[in-house]
Formats: sequence, C-alpha cells, structure tokens
Amino acid sequence: MQLKRALAAMVLGTAFSPTLAACATGGGEAAVPDASPGFFARALGADDEPNAGPCPLMGALYETSRLVEFQDPNAQRYANIAFTGEVQGVRGLCRYVGEAPIVMSIEVDMAFGRGPAARTNERAYTYWVAVVRRSSGLPLAKQYYTVDVRFPSGEDVMATTQTIEGIVIPRANADISGENFEVMVGFELTEDQLAFNREGRRFRVNAPGS
Repeated sequence: MQLKRALAAMVLGTAFSPTLAACATGGGEAAVPDASPGFFARALGADDEPNAGPCPLMGALYETSRLVEFQDPNAQRYANIAFTGEVQGVRGLCRYVGEAPIVMSIEVDMAFGRGPAARTNERAYTYWVAVVRRSSGLPLAKQYYTVDVRFPSGEDVMATTQTIEGIVIPRANADISGENFEVMVGFELTEDQLAFNREGRRFRVNAPGS
C-alpha cells in the first residue's frame, strides 16, 4: 500500500471528487447518486449473479487509528489524559456486477476512554472514511462523521460499532475490480496528536479493575 502519500492528503483534508456518498449511525449523510432502474436490486444482491470481483480492502490508517487528548498539550503524561479513542476493527460487504459501481457498507469498531484529567463525561469524536486508489495511493473521496460519547457515572471506557452504508465507488469499466481500491478509516487529529502517534507513543485508559 502506498499510504504515506495518501496520509498527508487525508489528514490535511484535501478536497477530492465527490465519489463517496454514505450515511452512518451517529453521523451525517449525503445523497447517493442517481441510479438506473434495477440498479439497487442488482447492487445489493437481489439477484443470483456473483460479484464481478473481490471487495476493496478495508482497514484503519495506523497513524490516525488512535486519539489521545491531553488536558495540557505540553504535559504528555498519563495523569494529564482527558480522552482517548481507538479504531479497533473495520469490516464490510460489497456488491457489484457488470459495469455497475461498487456499493459497500462497513462497520467500524471503536473504543473510547475518559482519562483522569477529563473535566466532563461527554466528548464528540470526529472520524473520516476515505476511498483510496491503490495504484497511486491517493484518496478519491473522503467524508467526515461524528460519534457523540457520554460516559455513564463511574465508567471510564466505552465501545461502539458505527455502521456506514451507501458507499458508492464508480468503475470506469467492467474490468475494474474492488482490488483497485481501499476504504480507510481514521480519526481527525491535531498536528500534535498526529506527531504523538507517529512517534509510536501510546496511552490507553483501562477499565476499572483491569
């Protein structure tokens, strides 16, 4: 994977062609492009025709798969952690036949932590989903979503699964398969948070008693 070239563009939020349209639980939504009659029945598997090829690879971009927020950015120690977040897994299904676009749905497993320096029991986490062309490593589309997390009294760790449906990846012709694309997930990070991850540093808020 040529993700180093893709990373700078995805992290900095460069604009791309609007080829990714999706809606997510807990996030925003965008319109799915118009389709010819019968397209969705074929795309979602309402016929017996097998997929034209494999699904795109799916995963979390390593350098943006974790978020550690310090109450004081200049004091990077455990006692100063406000919140943490981690993308723990990405999986999904796809459907495409003939020259039809690839239609996908994915599930993103996430875990969140409330650290000793947190001043509230709520935090909104922003993450993105990007479609990447494998041959160039460059993103074709990127969309942002928000997870609103409320930690119950006495609980410092929570987990959730975000479902994102209606990801549409156009194909130039029937010879283009899902192997040509990747669907990547990551948190929206500050420059300091990204540098923290790139240095290989890690803090994780553990569940009580663990």
